[in-house]
Amino acid sequence: MIQRKVFKLKLPSRTLLLDERTLVMGVLNVTPDSFSDGGKFFRTGDAVKAALAMQRAGADILDIGAESTRPGSAGISVEEELQRLLPVLRALRGRLKIPISIDTQKAGVAEVALAAGAEILNDISGLKNDPRIAEVAARFGVPLILMHMRGTPRTMQKQPFAKDVVNDVARGLRQAVAMARRAGVRKSQIILDPGIGFGKNFAQNYELLAKLPALAKLGYPLLVGTSRKGFLGATLARDGKPAPAEERIWGTAATVTASILQGAHIVRVHDVGEMAQVAKVADCLPHPQLRPKNTAR
Repeated sequence: MIQRKVFKLKLPSRTLLLDERTLVMGVLNVTPDSFSDGGKFFRTGDAVKAALAMQRAGADILDIGAESTRPGSAGISVEEELQRLLPVLRALRGRLKIPISIDTQKAGVAEVALAAGAEILNDISGLKNDPRIAEVAARFGVPLILMHMRGTPRTMQKQPFAKDVVNDVARGLRQAVAMARRAGVRKSQIILDPGIGFGKNFAQNYELLAKLPALAKLGYPLLVGTSRKGFLGATLARDGKPAPAEERIWGTAATVTASILQGAHIVRVHDVGEMAQVAKVADCLPHPQLRPKNTAR
C-alpha cells in the first residue's frame, strides 16, 4: 500500500478529510438507461429509498447522475436532466446526512443542483463538454471532480485507444486542472479520476489501476470508479458471454482493493454495503514504512 497524501475538501456544510480512511461514494442513477441499473431508481420514491439505504450501508458521499454515460449513449437537454434530478434533491433535503455530489457535464445543471443542496460537482468530461462548470464550482466554493475521458460517451469505445494510456490520462488531467484553475477553482478543491472504462480498452483499465501512483504524483486526491464496468464483465465471461452487471460484484471488490492499495482516496461504487467492508479491510493493511520489523527467525 502506498503512502497517501492527506487532503481536506471544504464543503458548504463540512470538511471532508481524505487520509488513511478511504471514502466510499455511492452511485445513484436516476436514469432509464444506465448500463448497470437503468430504470431501477428512475422514480423519485425509489431513488430516495436507495439513497437512504446507501447512507445506512456506509456511504460517505452520494453521487447522483441524471444522464446516462454508458458507451454509445446520447446526451439529454439541461431541462430534462433537471426534471429527473430536482425532485430527488428536494425529497432528500433534510433527510440525507451525507454530502451529495452531482454527476453532470452541464453548467446549467450544476448551478441549479448546488442551489438545491448538492455540495460536490463531478464532471466526467473533464471540462471538455462545458468549461463553465469550473466557474460554477469556483463561485459556489465546492470541490470539483475532473475525470479523464477519451472522446465522448457516444464515441469513446469506437475511436483509436491511446498508445500510452498513463501518459494520455496524465496529460488530459493536467489540461483539465489548468482550465479549472484559470476559472478560479482552488487547487485544494480538485479531485482527479482516471476514468476507468471511458475510452480505454480492457487491458488499459488494469494498467491504470496498477499505475495509479504515477497519477498521484500530479498532486491531487484520486477517485476511482471500477464498479460493475465492462472490463470486469469481459474478464469474468463464461461461454463467450460477458458476465452481467449484477454478477460483477466480486470482480469489483478486487479492483476496489487494488485501487485503495495503489493510493485511491475515494472509490465510487454501486454495492455500497459490500464495498464499504472491502474498503475497511483494505485500509487496515499497513503502509510499507510502518510495518513492524519481524525479528523472529
